[in-house]
Amino acid sequence: MNRTLTKPLADDLVRPLFHTSVWFYAIVLTAGTVVACGAAAWAFQVWNGIGVAGIRWPVFWGFYLVNFVFWIGISHAGTLISAILRLVDAQWRRPVTRCAEVITVFALMIGAMFPIIHLGRPWLAFWLFPYPSSREIWPNFRSPLAWDFFAINTYLTGSVLFLFLPMIPDLALVRDRSTGWRRRVYGFLAFGWRGTTTQWNRLESAMQIMAVAIIPVAVSVHTIVSFDFSMATVPMWHSTIFGPYFVAGAIFSGIAALIIAMAVLRKTLRLEAYLQPIHFENLGKLLLLMSLLWAYFVFAERLTVWYGNEPSEMAVFWATQRGEYAVFYWTMVVCNFVIPLPILGIRRLRTITGCVIASLGVLVGMWLERFLIIVPSLAHKQLPYSWGTYEPRPVELTIMAATFAAMILLYALFSKFVPIISIWEMRAGDRPATPSATGDHS
Repeated sequence: MNRTLTKPLADDLVRPLFHTSVWFYAIVLTAGTVVACGAAAWAFQVWNGIGVAGIRWPVFWGFYLVNFVFWIGISHAGTLISAILRLVDAQWRRPVTRCAEVITVFALMIGAMFPIIHLGRPWLAFWLFPYPSSREIWPNFRSPLAWDFFAINTYLTGSVLFLFLPMIPDLALVRDRSTGWRRRVYGFLAFGWRGTTTQWNRLESAMQIMAVAIIPVAVSVHTIVSFDFSMATVPMWHSTIFGPYFVAGAIFSGIAALIIAMAVLRKTLRLEAYLQPIHFENLGKLLLLMSLLWAYFVFAERLTVWYGNEPSEMAVFWATQRGEYAVFYWTMVVCNFVIPLPILGIRRLRTITGCVIASLGVLVGMWLERFLIIVPSLAHKQLPYSWGTYEPRPVELTIMAATFAAMILLYALFSKFVPIISIWEMRAGDRPATPSATGDHS
């Protein structure tokens, strides 16, 4: 296979690393400011206690755990999608894989912070770590929260490797085009890559092994996150459907996040010749499939609760169907099913713009789904005297906004220092390298 990188392809994809636009500084400054505000809000919470948040009896899980589940779900955008497409050798995946894998790593990093933020005493988070100590105190291994610690760290480690391994040839390319400190830094990260036949064979073997290994890890992570709920005897939580329900929802929201990220990168980095309409159309079809699967799970969940007619569960059921949470529930249905179905189901509407609109709706809908899983059930426990309400406070809202800004900031910084599209994979797929005036490759 010819692996010689032609100059126009490399020039297009390496250009953002050496030429910085004013938009980059504007994005970094804006997102960085919001992240700093979020850090200040958390410091305020640590100093004054968890009482400054809206978390109180009986709703002890609020926005922090909603965002924890949401971001862990978003993390399935990359590693799982990329691994499956790599194993089935889908050629159209080549410009998409790195965009997706980056989302996985950053979303996991952001999501993993929320259990610590949720702690009233975050400096005691190390109690989750199973290490030998003179106190002979060990984590409660019967707690699903302890399972989260192992699952998320395993997934994060595997995702970082899955992202970094195919970056090595591109880092070596940037090294050879750099001087000074850049050359030294990229040279260190490239691990002495010279593009020999032995190195290529080892890289491809490692990528195949990682692609096979990461899929069950990704599935197990969100299954274990669902155990945080299904292992508790809270109304509408204690369900065997939660494992596959959460995994399907994670892939659903992950694809939507990937489509939005690709659309932004396509415009800001002028990658129209590489992130083409066919990539959005294929991802749109996957998003449509997951929308239908999500609708099936929601219908199955609601049908069994209604048919069972258990009083405590029916209290939550009616609170979400026509009570105080009904607006959120039906907005979720519209965003996750009513909007994507016609846009993605009709071919002439399944354009880049259409896919982005559907994806924005899905992200809103999936966040609402996480909220509706957590808050109504905790607010309507088995006995009416234990019912309560939950209202987020400014501290929680600021920290939530900061996490979205953190994703934008990390993504912008990554695309500034690493080619966001894998150059060697583009060439390995025998894609022509020189964009013509019409936007095609010639």
